[in-house]
Amino acid sequence: MARVINTQEFNEEVLNGKGVVLVDFFATWCGPCKALSPILDELAEKVKDVKIVKVDIDADSDLASEYRVMSVPTLKIFKDGEVKESLVGGRPLEELEAKLAEYQS
Repeated sequence: MARVINTQEFNEEVLNGKGVVLVDFFATWCGPCKALSPILDELAEKVKDVKIVKVDIDADSDLASEYRVMSVPTLKIFKDGEVKESLVGGRPLEELEAKLAEYQS
């Protein structure tokens, strides 16, 4: 299950972490974000070597601004602390699996 992290945890787990991390920038009031949540939970069960975390754009607006999150949900794929790709809007499980596979080695 993807867990919500704050700015300090983001720095430790995403920017200073190794490997692939999928970050879901979301809002609690966002319908498409709520629809994406079970897909991300299922994805977390399938791709064990990818960390999946969530950032609440209202609670951590500085992070949202820094990463130019203009709409939610926005998914960002990081590898070794660097943004590799951004996806805006909900995505099906299969597409997310394929995208993550591109960055796994």
